[in-house]
This record gives sequence, structure tokens and C-alpha cells, in this order.
Amino acid sequence: MTDRTYRNPVLNADWSDPDVIRVGDDFYLTASTFTKVPGLPILHSRDLVNWTIIGHAYTRGHDDVRPGCGVWAPSLRHHDGRFWIFWGDPDVGVCWVSAEDPRGPWTEPHIVKPGLGLIDPCPLWDEDGQAYLVHGWAKSRAGVNNRLTLHRMAPDGSTVLDEGTLVIDADLLPGYRTLEGPKLYKRDGMYWIFAPAGGVEQGWQSVFRAESIFGPYEDRIVLEQGGTDVNGPHQGGWVDTPSGEHWFMHFQDRGPYGRVVHLQPMVWGEDDWPVMGNDGEPVAEYRVPVPVGELATPATSDDFAGPGLGLQWSWQANPDPSWWALRDGTLRLACVPGPDDLRARPSVLGQRLPGVPCTVTVTLTLAGEGRAGLAVVGDTAAFVGLERGAEGKLTLVRGDTQPVPVEQDGAVTIGARIGAGALVTFLADGREVGAPFQATQGRWVGAVLGLFAAGDGTGEAIFEAFTVDIER
Repeated sequence: MTDRTYRNPVLNADWSDPDVIRVGDDFYLTASTFTKVPGLPILHSRDLVNWTIIGHAYTRGHDDVRPGCGVWAPSLRHHDGRFWIFWGDPDVGVCWVSAEDPRGPWTEPHIVKPGLGLIDPCPLWDEDGQAYLVHGWAKSRAGVNNRLTLHRMAPDGSTVLDEGTLVIDADLLPGYRTLEGPKLYKRDGMYWIFAPAGGVEQGWQSVFRAESIFGPYEDRIVLEQGGTDVNGPHQGGWVDTPSGEHWFMHFQDRGPYGRVVHLQPMVWGEDDWPVMGNDGEPVAEYRVPVPVGELATPATSDDFAGPGLGLQWSWQANPDPSWWALRDGTLRLACVPGPDDLRARPSVLGQRLPGVPCTVTVTLTLAGEGRAGLAVVGDTAAFVGLERGAEGKLTLVRGDTQPVPVEQDGAVTIGARIGAGALVTFLADGREVGAPFQATQGRWVGAVLGLFAAGDGTGEAIFEAFTVDIER
């Protein structure tokens, strides 16, 4: 990226199901987090290309790990001086939180419509004071999908006011499947629903328009892979700039890397339909929307010197304060009981796997009895770390190899070199440990880099200087 051009993806990690808005000269983005805690990250940008994490809107989830559950496909809006995020929890219903400041504090979650399989909601506050809510359906819970339902909603978001109207039944549209992720807008008196279809790996972005919010809607496919290498370009948000230009941010599913975020130019054609990218195909590079020139990316490396955990970190379920502490530039994880399977352990502290080759290192000291290390966790998991048994002997361990005695009872720098295709080579003091491990995606998410400590509660893992070096 230069001051004049950017290359896609602009967020090259798992920022799934993004939605974006502009408030004044500032852009804000949020994304799905499923069962991660904290969830609903808030990202800030001045140009739609350079982003930083400024907080989270959702701080409590489940006490146990529930892959694929929790926070699905949020919509971010600014109304009546407040920021609002609506999302669907497929096992609970349509929920929202709000705040005056995007950095928080945010309200506790409110359920505006309870029910199973209610997903991907988006509100609209109309000029006449009326409010509406559109959402999709998850077949795994509701038994139906490929359709969008619209409700009248109380303007304060307290409840929906009717039983709902089926405004788009994509079973009646040739070739459509898995219509979901609707975003509801109004422009020049017309109502617009931007919604993807076709599935995350091979789908496309459609747009629907109508003179009445209840339809009937006509549709058009406005973004698809075409001759590019960007599979399934869809599900995101439309945003404008202070100068009046239009842009669309969406994801691309990249397997173990998760759903990375692309930015597409967008114009309104002579027939008043949006045209995205390069005549409906994703662009690889383009000029920066707002050339303010400040380079930024979401945080990855961490020296553990802050008063709290870096905003890039999240737990796999609700954390217990006794699990961790920051002290003298170190992260200290208690070797707590829990499942040996890292995929099911709530006390794994993780962050998104970068979407490009990189090397990750962290220095680890293990005090007392237990096991701790650096892991890569998706549908499969592997780690490198240290283990000390009751007899006091310290060994270097990797999940699928024989333990190796550590000659000196002290700190070891462990790491992972993530190559092309997310092939992982684990390291200890710069040396390779075991055979390469193929990282895999999780349930609707990419793999994560995780730190963990396991045991009977008497031991402690001391981590320092967590570093992510991106290959240039």
C-alpha cells in the first residue's frame, strides 16, 4: 500500500462478515466473532484501508467452547447520536448493543426478537420516524433458509411490532441458494437490500431494490468472481466518503486464514443500479479512497507492557480473572485444569492468523508443574511448548512428537513459521521441532495463534515478547 494505491485484501486476516459505516470523517467496522470473548471488535480508519482496533462491544459469552455459535454477522449503524450493533445468535435470537462512543462503554445485550435460527439482522430508521428490521434464517435451527424477513420495529429497538413479512423468497429466484447477510439502506426514496447468496466459498453479491420497503423487490448480481482469483466475493457493507464517493467492503473465504476483507470501488450506473469493482469483478488494487497517508494495521505483536491485554487477543469462552496477569512486561498464565484438546479449552488466549507468511515467536518460562506453549488452533490443533511433571524434570513438547529434555531449566523461545498455504513449522530456540503441521479453519472461522497453560493450578507459564514478523 502507498499513499495513492492499495492492494486487496485490506484486512488480511479473519474479520468475518464485516460491516462498515462512516460518521463524519471517521470510518468504523465490526465483524463476526462467534464464541470469542471479548467479541464484536470495533475497528477505526480514516481512509477505509488502514485500520486499528479500538475496542470491543461484547464482553461476555458462554462459559464453555461452542464452535460456530454466538455472534453471527453483525450490522453496525449510527442513529440518534448513538452507535448500534445488531447481530443474530442462532440459539437465542436477534440482539443489539449500543453506545455513544464507539470505544465504549456499550450497553448490555438486548434481545429484540427471540427465537431459533434468526441471523444476520440489520435495522433501518426511516425519515418518517418508523423503524424496521430485516434478517435471514439458519436452516440448522429454523429448518428454512434462502429467505429474508422484514419487521416493523419500535424506534428504540425494544421489540419488533409484527409477525414479520417475507420480503424475498430466493427459492423463487433461478439459481439462488443460501441468501443471507442482508444490509438494509434507503437512497433517493428507494429501499435497497444488499445480500449475498451462493455460499461463502463460491457465492456472489446481489442487490435488491423496491419503492416500498415491503417490496416487491427486483434483484441484480453486482459482484462475482468472474476471471479473478477472488472466490466467493460477498457479504459486507456499502459506505460513502465525505467527498461523496461510494465503496463496498466484503469478505473472501481463505480457508485456514478465515474471511479476509476486500475493498471495492462502487458507482451508481445510468440505470441506478450499483456497479462494484471492475464492472462487477473484484479489483486487485485501486486508489486509496481518502488519501490521508497514515499507515496502520490491527495489532499483532505484544510486549505485554500495557495495563490490560492487547485488543487483538480473545479467549475461546468466558475467561476467569484468575487465569492471567500482566506483570513486569510479561503475560502470566496459570496452569489451570481443562480439556487436553485445545479446541475445547476455554483458557486458550488467541489472535487471528495473519493471511500472509510470517514467523511468530514468544519466550516462555515454566514455573512449577504443568504444560504451556504456543498453539495453532482450528478444526485441528498443534502446539510447541514446555512441560514439567511432578518429578520436576523440564521437557520440550510438541503434541505429536516425543518430549525432548531441556538442558537448562530456564526460558525457551518457541515459535512457528507459517508458510504459504498456512503450513506451520514449529520452532524452539530457532530449531525446527517435528514435521510441518497444516493449519485448518475452524467452524466458520480461520485458525488462531494461541497461548495456553494447563495443569492442576499450581504451575505458571510466563510469556514475554510475543512477536509477529510478516514476510515482505
